[in-house]
Amino acid sequence: MEIIESKDGNKVVLKIVGRLDTNTAPELDSYLKANVTSDAGMVFDLSELDYVSSAGLRVILATHKVMSSRGGLTITKPKDTVMEVFEATGFSDVLDIQ
Repeated sequence: MEIIESKDGNKVVLKIVGRLDTNTAPELDSYLKANVTSDAGMVFDLSELDYVSSAGLRVILATHKVMSSRGGLTITKPKDTVMEVFEATGFSDVLDIQ
């Protein structure tokens, strides 16, 4: 997995590339805790995320909870395979997916 950070106005944009699974979810979690302090919101660009496991979903949900009081979390451009996981788990009803 690769994490590419950029800005969109005041929002932090994280492009997550590769697989978000049991092996890589702790890396994303640590990255978020160490590097993201924005109160202006966050965007996860999932256009190059090929796979998400339950461990990855846990990190996404935890980020959603933290960011709900800090400007929100938006998920953009998920691939069909990732979107199917969001729909099957009910995450599509909870997350702001564009």
